[in-house]
Amino acid sequence: MKKITPIYLDSSSTSKVDSRVLDEMLPYFTEYFGNASSNHLLGKKSKEAIEKSRTQVANILNCDSKEIIFTSGATESINLAVKGYSEANLKKGNHIITVKTEHKALLSTCEYLETKGHEITYLDVDENGLISLEELDNSIKENTLLIAIMHVNNETGVIQPIKDIGMLCNKKNITFFCDATQALGKVKVDIEEYFIDMLCFSGHKLNGPKGIGVLYKKHDIQLTPLIHGGGQEKGLRGGTYNTPLIAGLGKACEIAKLEFKENTLELNSKRQEIERYYESNNIGKVNFKNIITAPHIISITLNNFEAEEYLMLKSKEFVASTGSACNSEVIEISHVLKAMHIKSPEKVIRISIDN
Repeated sequence: MKKITPIYLDSSSTSKVDSRVLDEMLPYFTEYFGNASSNHLLGKKSKEAIEKSRTQVANILNCDSKEIIFTSGATESINLAVKGYSEANLKKGNHIITVKTEHKALLSTCEYLETKGHEITYLDVDENGLISLEELDNSIKENTLLIAIMHVNNETGVIQPIKDIGMLCNKKNITFFCDATQALGKVKVDIEEYFIDMLCFSGHKLNGPKGIGVLYKKHDIQLTPLIHGGGQEKGLRGGTYNTPLIAGLGKACEIAKLEFKENTLELNSKRQEIERYYESNNIGKVNFKNIITAPHIISITLNNFEAEEYLMLKSKEFVASTGSACNSEVIEISHVLKAMHIKSPEKVIRISIDN
């Protein structure tokens, strides 16, 4: 009997590694396996691969390669950026502004900082998941040292007005940190144009490997490291370099930059086909159609099913995500959908597509 493989529609959770990325990684597992911190031929070969990747990452972000720090992923990058900046810059203040719909990695970090005496403002969003720039401006205080707002929401695909936020932060001389994990390769990301001071993303959302990510930070920003060690990454992230994964991440960024226009056209075409299917067959209503969202994330409210039930029924056809998180068999409505006051959040599914 022929095995049925369901269509994968959960790329926002993790994406398939591009074959070209895998090819780039393999030699550093077997042939060029030296420690990049070693001063011999194999070590230097690994170091060259790391610096090549640093340049590839810098090219897609439009920044200096010396401003790129390699981490284990966006979660670590968020912790390093927010905790590290807060600890290193206590003289500037202890107030941070973020948004209720941020990724749990950011929200949990802020909750931790609250236990250490930091003041956190959690901005509301409207029915489309967008913040009010006026509310953001009014929330700024004399002791505000950091504003942390993600570019593209991982559950809804909603795009925040990042350039306007960056301009406001720049005008007020407040550091701006942006989680661009769902944005890179899908929408335009430009450090200089958007006045971004720190930014993070993960390789596995970009057809790269899991376990590798990036923190971009401007030259003059001071951070306290989370991981101490042998002085790698300018002393900000100790530990032996994971050369194969770093090489793969660089290649994924290079491909994403070169094929950006082609990929976004393909994503938009696939998106339109999926939206037509759900609405023309009266299966569900596509959310946020009156605003521009990232092309790869589609939020749909089902008409006649709850999300868990529907995805279980369709599990042999395709895999996707719900608007809920399962924890110890308890279904909890997504904090993102709660903040947006979405009607019938238990009926919301997220379809996320890839090229």
